[in-house]
Amino acid sequence: MIGNLLQADLQEIIRAKNWDELREAFSELDPPDIAEVLIDLPAEEEGVIFRMLPREQAAVVFSYLPLERQEELLHSFSNEQVRSILDQMTPDDRTRLLEELPSEVTRKLLETLPPAELALARALLGYPEGSAGRVMTPKYVAVPPDMTAREALEFVRRNGKGKETLNVIYIVDDEGKLLEDLKLGALVMADPDMKAADIEDRALVAIPATAGRQEILDTFKKYDRVALPVVDANGHMVGIITVDDVVDAVEQQATEEMQRMGGMEALDAPYLEVGFWSMVKKRGGWLAALFLGETLTATAMGKFEHEIEKAAVVALFVPLIISSGGNSGSQATSLIIRSLALRELRLRDWFKVLHKEIFSGLALGMFLGMIGFVRIVVWHSLGWADYKGHPYQMGLTVWLALIGVVGFGSIVGAMLPFLLRKLGFDPATSSAPFVATLVDVTGLCIYFLVAMLVLRNTLLKGEEPPAKPLTAPTTQAVAWAPG
Repeated sequence: MIGNLLQADLQEIIRAKNWDELREAFSELDPPDIAEVLIDLPAEEEGVIFRMLPREQAAVVFSYLPLERQEELLHSFSNEQVRSILDQMTPDDRTRLLEELPSEVTRKLLETLPPAELALARALLGYPEGSAGRVMTPKYVAVPPDMTAREALEFVRRNGKGKETLNVIYIVDDEGKLLEDLKLGALVMADPDMKAADIEDRALVAIPATAGRQEILDTFKKYDRVALPVVDANGHMVGIITVDDVVDAVEQQATEEMQRMGGMEALDAPYLEVGFWSMVKKRGGWLAALFLGETLTATAMGKFEHEIEKAAVVALFVPLIISSGGNSGSQATSLIIRSLALRELRLRDWFKVLHKEIFSGLALGMFLGMIGFVRIVVWHSLGWADYKGHPYQMGLTVWLALIGVVGFGSIVGAMLPFLLRKLGFDPATSSAPFVATLVDVTGLCIYFLVAMLVLRNTLLKGEEPPAKPLTAPTTQAVAWAPG
């Protein structure tokens, strides 16, 4: 919104080359708003404006730009400008950029960093992808244990500029081992002459540098912290993770789970940044698997071809039956996947879930079957459909089939996430399309088996082969005359 309001004015300022007015306009905006303005402007004007920003402000604004715009700007800058931007960016934002860029571009950018920053960037990139070491920042405030509260506060005043957060102060020994963390409020309220290590505060909680994304999220959720220290295998502090990094991780995890539940691989990038062949590859594999699964539906219908030939009206309700089963299965699998992700359910709860889904699935099937029964009877009474004089039998068939299909779909949809979790897979891969495909095949079998039982003496009654006409035996007339 801010970008739309200022875009025309900024373009006019740029054409007039009134750089002082341009600097003044940007001095009143926050970095996210400036980034929004830059995104809405043409690439050539974006580069002009960016060069007018102060160094520190430029680095912050740069971190809010989409990856493709960051690449465009980096290609248009000189080595000195690139070095300045990367040097001013926070380590976690810089690492995220270097991870996303092509390897050749990343290598060239690393060459522009000064030795200290280069060593830091390479250390961050050396941790496993998605680990705490990749998203942490080493910019924090740490004090020795023998420093008094008064001295610690003075140390924070002198060294706190440019740090990721000052809400938490860390106590480390001479070897860099993490001993304690203190909220800044606890340090302010403590006796000025008390040693920092003696100040009572909450229990120490730290994250291993190799911890995965889920462990990071679980730790923040459990302990409700705004920042957590990251330590190596020996307990030495190597950085911190702040809550804004967690928000990014949560958003990415939710996006990946939604994409998997839609029946595809996670894109691992914004939609517009995914290449054509990469998009086809990530979607084609699942579609092929689902397509092959659906071919079993045709096979199942082939097995009941004779029944369909006897009464084509039975086949009219196939889409209704199998879609209801697929929908119930998709509902169940979505509920269970989310509950497992939120730790509302554990693997040991599978029997409770099974018990609940059996009864709820049967109840839902009963409800939908009743609707189907009423629909068939009403349509027949109004003359809108012809069930060959057997609307109640047809309605009963649909009713009973829906009870079985919806109940089966609910059970399968609820149990598949548990099975995948037990086997060590992501439950989100039991996507709604996968469950629907499985229920389609079994739903057809249930429906036609019910139809054969209920309608065998009416709509599906076999016709006797036509009897051969009786003909009098052929006799040959013989003329006889008395001799």
